[in-house]
Amino acid sequence: MPQPAAKTEVPHHFTWSDYQQFAGPQRWELLDGQALAMSPAPGLLHQDVVLEIASQAKQFLEDKPCRAFVAPLDVRLPQHDEDDELVDTVVQPDVLVVCDPSKLDERGVRGAPDWVVEVISPSTAGHDQVRKRRVYERAGVREFWLVHPQDRLAILYRHDGTAYGRPDVLELQGTSEVAALPGLVIDWERVARWLPPLPVVQDIEPFERL
Repeated sequence: MPQPAAKTEVPHHFTWSDYQQFAGPQRWELLDGQALAMSPAPGLLHQDVVLEIASQAKQFLEDKPCRAFVAPLDVRLPQHDEDDELVDTVVQPDVLVVCDPSKLDERGVRGAPDWVVEVISPSTAGHDQVRKRRVYERAGVREFWLVHPQDRLAILYRHDGTAYGRPDVLELQGTSEVAALPGLVIDWERVARWLPPLPVVQDIEPFERL
């Protein structure tokens, strides 16, 4: 069976059956059969933001049927009703919430989560904002958030049953409600405590007239 090489992309159509046999410490995702090597282990900033968002979600979901998870956890996204072994899209969102228990099994998740959060780093920005957004949209993920810690911005996509509408672009200030999970509110002030301080803008003296 073909094995991914130690590079970012591999020109071979892989499925979940192949994916389970990938060897070595490298983590992978499958997007439409293409094996994509995930970036090196994320840094502390990424981990702090992921865990803060996940902990707020988990606390809210106590005693509720929905469950919150963090990566690494395989999410299989079939395009039709194909058997698991033929699924060619497998992702590992940073934060996800699943409300349908029938989507959970010992392998992870099969089917679209209700809410997905990807925390952006410079090395994953294009991948998460373009390719994975399209995959989540096609799968019917009800709400998809992109969080940019360095820029202190969040981009919120909400599914209308057909596609994602125009996203909300917000600064990481105040709070934001997860529309797919009524009552869950993410407090950005708690997230912001893990972010590096904003640069100090020095006052600039006006130019003197000559």
